[in-house]
Amino acid sequence: MSVAGSPLVSIGLPVRNAGARVADVVRSVLAQRYEHLELVISDNASTDDTEPVCRELAAADPRIAYHRQPENIGLLNNFTAAINLARGEFFRWIGDDDRLEPEFATRCLAVFAADPRLVLVTTGIGYTAPDGPVTGHPYTGTALGSDDPVQRFEEMLRLLNESFTLIDPLYAMVRREQVAALPRRNMLREDEVFATRLALLGPWGHLPEILAHRNWKTERITTIASRLGVPSWQSHFANTLQFQAILRWLRDSPLTGEQRRRCRLAAYRMYLRRQRRTVAHRGGKLLRLATLR
Repeated sequence: MSVAGSPLVSIGLPVRNAGARVADVVRSVLAQRYEHLELVISDNASTDDTEPVCRELAAADPRIAYHRQPENIGLLNNFTAAINLARGEFFRWIGDDDRLEPEFATRCLAVFAADPRLVLVTTGIGYTAPDGPVTGHPYTGTALGSDDPVQRFEEMLRLLNESFTLIDPLYAMVRREQVAALPRRNMLREDEVFATRLALLGPWGHLPEILAHRNWKTERITTIASRLGVPSWQSHFANTLQFQAILRWLRDSPLTGEQRRRCRLAAYRMYLRRQRRTVAHRGGKLLRLATLR
């Protein structure tokens, strides 16, 4: 594809201590069949050989922009730094051990071109767990493409309680300026809160074919809290904190009174489902402990 007249696509790579694997991610990005591309690497003060590896890669290809944070700014802030450092009209985050299919950018841009309403385009993602590929089903829904923000919001809440393999808006191609303007707060399940905000931002497009790949591992919520740098007590109140965060920004969202009421009701239903599940899980743990005595 010719660069002239083509929108710039930015791929943002937040990284910390990934010197042994970052080159493979970079190669998959640079292998895109779309030419007008930049790869923005935000190095979160790595203490291994990430910096020299990235600087060598950047010296070899002018499409790579390497930035090093002078100190550890945290996982979420480094993701935010990547999108703020980017220059493209369109943007996608990529993890430091993920990869893209060569047609990813071209296929997503075609969907944007066909529907100017869209704020982002998701694709199928192939997941690999430590014990092998994860079996999933392609997402075939259409509600996220609706002009009704409540319908999109309700669909996103539904998907948050389904398999993670269906859809992941945090690894979609987005209109950069619109998404970068959304403020983010470092907390447990912030990614889910952000996903619902994206659902309200505007209609989505979706390509069910697998155009990206991610490595996946299940982590305890306390481990995630540690990686995010949030207090461990948040793990005991994650459902409530998430619900409060959703209600807080719903209050300030440009919705009608009726739309806001419907969104709050949907969020409350999700909160009750998760609380029941949490209580049942904790009750089961207590029962197992009692039988061991």
